[in-house]
Amino acid sequence: MPGVFDRLNKEIKDKQQEGGITALDLAELSPALRKIMRLMLRELQMSYPRLCEAMDAMPEKDRLTRDGLDESLSTLTQQSWLIRIGEGEKAIYKVNLRHGDGSKLAAGIWSSLDAKLKGKPKDA
Repeated sequence: MPGVFDRLNKEIKDKQQEGGITALDLAELSPALRKIMRLMLRELQMSYPRLCEAMDAMPEKDRLTRDGLDESLSTLTQQSWLIRIGEGEKAIYKVNLRHGDGSKLAAGIWSSLDAKLKGKPKDA
């Protein structure tokens, strides 16, 4: 019989498949990925050169190599933690914040409005 923890674990995994992040998800990241996400969450959007500068400003023991940074950014992009706009040195990375569940009322209003608009003549 599934318990509360099983249901919570399933809910977390379902949300991870939707894309975006929550604060709870950060705890599950590897140290390298968590380091990048902490940087990103301070500004929400950073260019690749700015990320490199921020990484270089870290204490030496905390820094990632360029290859490590590139691999981590690729992983975070593939897992929908970050959104990449552009390529290479000109890339801009944005945090993919998960939006909360919207109101069910709003969805009903929009579908009703859409149905009414589709029923009207084109020249009205």
